[in-house]
Amino acid sequence: MKDINVSELKAHLSKYLRMASRGTAIVVKYRNEPIAQIGPPQVVVASWRERMASQGRLRLGTQDWSQLTITKLDRAVDIQASLRAVREEPHEVR
Repeated sequence: MKDINVSELKAHLSKYLRMASRGTAIVVKYRNEPIAQIGPPQVVVASWRERMASQGRLRLGTQDWSQLTITKLDRAVDIQASLRAVREEPHEVR
């Protein structure tokens, strides 16, 4: 970790940004009081859902999927026939 004054940072900004990009943490002081810290960005490990939501590519739902229960139908359904019907007449779903 390196401590520098504001005037030193202003005079040699590109040098300190290069150091920070290489992993050095730099504490900026004003009248010997720390006011800021410059360093490499912190890597935050996020799930794919959180990453896509932060990019605006996914809207997170509110459903609690652990509470989902699947009930058995009281009649048999011919899936293939239903799919054929939808393909033939997409506006008429059975």
